Amino acid sequence: MKFLWPSLLWLLLIVPLLVLLYLWLLKRRRKVVVRYAGLANVKAAMSTGHRWRRHIPPVLLLLATTTMLLAVARPTAVLTLPSTHRTIVLAMDVSGSMRARDVEPSRLQAAQAAARAFVEQVPASTRLAVVEFAATAAVVQPPTRSREDVINAIDRFELQRGTAVGSGILISLKALFPDATFNLRRTNPRATQQAVQPGSAESPAAEVVSLDSAEGSAAIILLTDGQSTTGPDPVVSAELASERGIPVYTVGIGTPDGFIIGSEGWSMRVRLDEDALKSIAEVTDGEYFFAGTADELKKVYEALNAKLVFEKRETEISALFAALAAALTVLAALLSMLWFNRIA
Repeated sequence: MKFLWPSLLWLLLIVPLLVLLYLWLLKRRRKVVVRYAGLANVKAAMSTGHRWRRHIPPVLLLLATTTMLLAVARPTAVLTLPSTHRTIVLAMDVSGSMRARDVEPSRLQAAQAAARAFVEQVPASTRLAVVEFAATAAVVQPPTRSREDVINAIDRFELQRGTAVGSGILISLKALFPDATFNLRRTNPRATQQAVQPGSAESPAAEVVSLDSAEGSAAIILLTDGQSTTGPDPVVSAELASERGIPVYTVGIGTPDGFIIGSEGWSMRVRLDEDALKSIAEVTDGEYFFAGTADELKKVYEALNAKLVFEKRETEISALFAALAAALTVLAALLSMLWFNRIA
């Protein structure tokens, strides 16, 4: 447990002072009782239960005071709570290497099947968007709650040339927000973020992203099987997502040794760039997942669904402490009224 205002914890020094005050009042009361024989006889006749019972309401009040002083310091704790992700973007690689069959029936078909299963499990209140990327990237389904539209967009994927992971991230940000600008033709999209504005000469090549933070309200799931061959630096693009509070969960699909694909006299081995995907996830406070088979890919999406529906996050629990303090105070008053016909 942590505290947002730890400097106020010095107020807890009041607690031992209250204990000393109570002990002093008890001692003074004993001296008064000794002076009166009648009262002393009554005290001697009191049962053991009566003697310890009278201390319970003050102890409860002391606990209530301690709890309230802790609440003033604004305690926080890591709790598992329903996720605040209201929009999830599925950014999926449709480059030619996704036709490799080291993941059966093919990388693309396995990815489509796993994505469909994921879509069906996401809560109805969550909006979903779909982005496809190869040498270029495009929003093929804007954020929507229609699961049918999302699945239809996934089913329409067609293989293309090249792999621009950075563009996939930037277009995913575009699917979320429409206000800031940067040029996808530049290695560093920050270079023109302020210079290029919608409607300018370069605006067709510029992509629009909000300057407002959406921390906790959206997430990107990025699936790819290869290295980025064109477009912006994926890590720089990931930093832009991080600045806006958008976590990117990266999913690498393929086998460790890669797969040889070829056509009409040429061939090449396509390998997974895990280091880049891990960097993207780390920069954005997301997580990297490896899927070497279709079954593993389905399990990855199941894990992502669980993570995005319920997540652990640091939450202020001052209200809980205040409620506990109030409950202890009421209990102390009730017991005092019940046992002694007075309040504490």
